[in-house]
Amino acid sequence: MGCGQPQDKTTEIESKVETLLHKMTLEEKLGQMNQLSPWNFEELATRVRKGEVGSILNVVNPEEVNKIQKIAVEESRLGIPLIVARDIIHGYKTIFPIPLGQAATFNPEVVQEGAHVAAIEASADGIRWTFAPMIDIARDPRWGRIAESCGEDPYLTAVMGTAMIKGYQGDSLNEPTSIAACAKHFVAYGAVEGGRDYNSTFIPERVLRNVYLPPFKAAADAGCATFMTAFNDNDGVPSTANSFVLKDVLRKEWQYDGMVVTDWTSTLEMINHGFCTDKKDAAEKSVNAGVDMEMVSETFIQNLKQSIAEKKVSMETIDNAVRNILRLKFRLGLFDNPYVTTPQSVKYAEKHLQTAQKAAEQSVILLKNENQTLPLTNQVKTLAIIGPLADAPYEQMGTWVFDGEKGHTQTPLRAIKKLYGDKVKVIFEKGLEYSRDKHTAGIARAVNAARQADAVVAFVGEESILSGEAHSLANLNLQGAQSQLIKELAATGKPMITVVMAGRQLAITDEVNVSDAVLYSFHPGTMGGPAIANILFGKVNPSGKTPVTFPRMSGQVPIYYAHHNTGRPANPTEMLIDEIPVEAGQTSVGCRSFYLDAGNSPLFPFGYGLSYTTFAYSDLKLSSDKLTPNDTLTVNFTLKNTGKYDGTEVVQLYVQDKVGSVTRPIKELKRFQRITLKAGESKQVSLSLPVAELAFWGYDMKYKVEPGDFALWVGTNSAEGLTQNFSVTER
Repeated sequence: MGCGQPQDKTTEIESKVETLLHKMTLEEKLGQMNQLSPWNFEELATRVRKGEVGSILNVVNPEEVNKIQKIAVEESRLGIPLIVARDIIHGYKTIFPIPLGQAATFNPEVVQEGAHVAAIEASADGIRWTFAPMIDIARDPRWGRIAESCGEDPYLTAVMGTAMIKGYQGDSLNEPTSIAACAKHFVAYGAVEGGRDYNSTFIPERVLRNVYLPPFKAAADAGCATFMTAFNDNDGVPSTANSFVLKDVLRKEWQYDGMVVTDWTSTLEMINHGFCTDKKDAAEKSVNAGVDMEMVSETFIQNLKQSIAEKKVSMETIDNAVRNILRLKFRLGLFDNPYVTTPQSVKYAEKHLQTAQKAAEQSVILLKNENQTLPLTNQVKTLAIIGPLADAPYEQMGTWVFDGEKGHTQTPLRAIKKLYGDKVKVIFEKGLEYSRDKHTAGIARAVNAARQADAVVAFVGEESILSGEAHSLANLNLQGAQSQLIKELAATGKPMITVVMAGRQLAITDEVNVSDAVLYSFHPGTMGGPAIANILFGKVNPSGKTPVTFPRMSGQVPIYYAHHNTGRPANPTEMLIDEIPVEAGQTSVGCRSFYLDAGNSPLFPFGYGLSYTTFAYSDLKLSSDKLTPNDTLTVNFTLKNTGKYDGTEVVQLYVQDKVGSVTRPIKELKRFQRITLKAGESKQVSLSLPVAELAFWGYDMKYKVEPGDFALWVGTNSAEGLTQNFSVTER
């Protein structure tokens, strides 16, 4: 395995696993496959003594962790330690930007650092397993769990997911501050129909392999300790009983030797799916498909003994599952060091806060900046801070922060006053009490504050509860009266800066149009306040890029850059609804693939983000325009900072396979790199791309590079850049 884990199966660990396995009764084996979220400590203690529990969730008091672990190690027959697990998605105490915001950094190093901080803080409470990273490809912002994702692109998701795994697991899983990562949700959960959580997906095998599986393959290659099955059924087969992905792909093709756990009660829910008749049937189908451990629903421990007696489940299947569980426990070093010893002072350590602030700063995306409205200069003497998200410490932490504490959150209002209060007079009016607030009485006070100021900064967006699991939306517009607030503030004629803090990309066309500058910050976490303050005042030059495509309106979704062309691709000059003459002929609008009311283009494309400076690309050169699948293509170009500020550009390389045995995306991200340049500085940039990475699953369902013609772009986002062509021959 990777990430400093033991290479594949070490002889020492495998010997220990087999020795212990041979000592176990069937009941103890089924106990190892049982994960509980305890409500009563005494009941839990009794079951642990009897060997009926292999893992526990949601115990976060280190004294309680040590107490229950002591019972497992010293009072159960075989002394097998428990794995203590918790959902730690983007920070434990020090909260980082939501994963979608971390993806906006296009910086795997800062993502790895964030996961490492989370591991240090969580392990201090005895937690040694987290259910992250979520590496579902998410192309529909109606789905609330897009907040947990790294966005719409398989390559970006693979890179960021791998970085998180390295951060959580460290150089070795048996270090006391390392925690086991979990690649979830296996697989295609991000494509749920209509963006409705827990819903069905209909992803054919070729699309599954070309789009949805690659990040999981990268996770397996990186040594991710565990995988989690998804809630959805794909083409009628629930993920928790999908032997094709769990056995054929994960185990046989990828040779994965980690552990597979179900999602919360997903075994039991297969009855609701109409796939299983009862709990016993659900347990049988899960373990026979390749699941090792069941999360909380206890169908395994209650039913599998009978299933084995009836020969519906083999002992070999049970033994293989328990091997995977024991192997993880040995790799975590739990048999040698089962107890919590890390000092509690690691939580909110100054270094952790600095790392979280860096991540937040790099995650903020500058979407618009007319007339150099930003950064704010010394000409701004009075600043109006407006909006329900300006001083909302709980909301800016975002979704999945069970352990985050709003008392430690630094908000934009407080940060601006603290860091820049000696430079500007701050007038604060919320305008609205919270993001869904429809009461408009406070808007008049906010407008009055704006009239007294030299510039206005309005903080709008979503409360944390509006995104995440089970929080799907049909309407992606700003909730409540926030749009009215922005419109009336803009009408004052003062320089209008809109800052959006949200868990997904929203449809903000109208708000962008009336604003002079727009910053987008996916919920930025504990240190979001100083990060945004420093960007507003120019101490930090924004460098974030959109990890998802922004729609003009909700009806455009799902919308993503790597779409296929269709036989009638849209033209940039298509006639839109207000331009169509009355009694127009049927073919007057061109018979192309677009919306009459929204066109075909997004509000902002994937990879988009401005800077306070400007960058110019030139002199694109390829090492060769004729290559074979064994070659490596080197792409060279010049990047120049042509503006007045030092800045960082995220250069992006895209490729299109022009003709394939099946239709191919119009562009696919293949490389990216953050380049920092001083004002006026130029740099020669070189990106290497093995031609083998152009392989895909074609018509014959074989993974290979198909010979033919390709287009290549390098640029500042997915919609623009320098381009050249090259070809690939068979040899």
